[in-house]
Amino acid sequence: MRGAGKGNGSGNGNGLALFVIASCQLMVVLDVTIVNIALPHIQTALDFSTESLSWVVNAYTLTFGGLLLLGGRTGDILGRKRVFISGVLLFGLASLLGGLAQTSGQLMAARALQGVGGAIASPTALALITTTFREGPARNRAFGVFAAVSAGGGAIGLLAGGLLVEWLNWRWVLFVNVPIAVVIALMARRVLRESERHPGHFDLAGALLGTAGMVALVYGFIRASQDGWADPLTLGSFGAAAVLLVLFVVTERRSPQPITPLHMFADRNRAGTYGIMLFLACAIFGMFFFLTLFVQNVLGFSPLRAGLAFLPVSVMVALSATFTSRMLPRFGPKPFMVTGALCCGAGLSWLTRTDVHSTYAGSILGPIIVFGTGMGMQFVSLTLMALSHVPDRESGAASGLLNTMQQVGGSLGLSILVTVFSTASRNEAKAQAVPFVRDSSPGQKAFFARTHQFPRPWSDLVLTSGVSAAFVAAAAFTLVGALIAVVVIQVRPSDLERLQGNHTPAGIPGESGG
Repeated sequence: MRGAGKGNGSGNGNGLALFVIASCQLMVVLDVTIVNIALPHIQTALDFSTESLSWVVNAYTLTFGGLLLLGGRTGDILGRKRVFISGVLLFGLASLLGGLAQTSGQLMAARALQGVGGAIASPTALALITTTFREGPARNRAFGVFAAVSAGGGAIGLLAGGLLVEWLNWRWVLFVNVPIAVVIALMARRVLRESERHPGHFDLAGALLGTAGMVALVYGFIRASQDGWADPLTLGSFGAAAVLLVLFVVTERRSPQPITPLHMFADRNRAGTYGIMLFLACAIFGMFFFLTLFVQNVLGFSPLRAGLAFLPVSVMVALSATFTSRMLPRFGPKPFMVTGALCCGAGLSWLTRTDVHSTYAGSILGPIIVFGTGMGMQFVSLTLMALSHVPDRESGAASGLLNTMQQVGGSLGLSILVTVFSTASRNEAKAQAVPFVRDSSPGQKAFFARTHQFPRPWSDLVLTSGVSAAFVAAAAFTLVGALIAVVVIQVRPSDLERLQGNHTPAGIPGESGG
């Protein structure tokens, strides 16, 4: 008898289970952007530079992305319910420590520990959907809710962060997770059913090599943005990343139970899905990071107003995800993957036109509506395709791999975009040097001598130039994702039958037609 069984997708029990699973994912996902809205305040309070400030985000996303595969595998081996609860509680504890941080180092350590908790909870949450809802319309709807939360949680985080920073202070963007984590853990004990344990061992070597390799790679890009591509530490970081990632692949190929089951990439649809998610995440993280800086530093929005400015993204993600989950059985995921990627690219291309004279209504609202529509289409179709044809015993690893592509792509993309931003900003600063010397007042010159930074309006010109360049690179990422969807993804008749709930293939434990 299976511990979790297969639900039929209806009933109050499954509804509460989906609520708990989605709430956990929302808490984990919005933690990236709920901190984003507080970045200017964190920068002032703990003395971060603009380049090093991205590590407040990357310290979380790197440990999260690097350990997601281990987290998913842990749930498969030890039971997903108990692992889910443990991850949620660790996330809450790390949030408490982050809120109490007094130095930049303490904050980044707490953010890294948050990533560990998220890496344990998030893939287990997605895998619990596959063991709670039968394939077909019920699972499609559950994936739609999960994907909407995953995609729209970022914008919700900006709104929540704005409220907390405006009414309290930046520390509450971390403190707020503590009671939420406790409530989720208590509800999970009551409404979630334990899954069957699958024998196996933990591939700690693979987890450590993969995480260390990605940290070295991202650090190389961040170092390049600060000290240039010829800097010895920059080159050393890239070299170390290459060695570690090659060792990671070798280790996974030789391991009898690898943390990254490489055979999952043998299915072209699943491999294409992971590639699309990687490039989509590169764009998403950058969009939220740089647009948050733009609306607060150039447009002068308060944290609360900045959070409200991103609310249309959440609305469009929810609407788009709902529509996509209903239409998938008829058309399959490929049209939504392609259209979603193109919408994201169109929104980012539109944002490249922002300048110091831009307004929210005239230059920001339209692009983020288009972008949010594309996000909803992408996340639903990618989530469903990544877990299609996956045996129950590997659903944790498969969901962990999808989440890994999202988080690693976000960290890698943000580090690349920060490098693009810094290069463009430095070039614009050189161009503004002569106008500044000619037109600035004695007080403005004194400010520059004291801080080595331009005062306004020259600072706005420098920031806007860097942000616009970053959006160009982000748009390019989405176009690569669209190209992968067009060339790689193939929707077979059996896929449509699965989506409609009319086909139950043999060999997937727990599936029956009864």
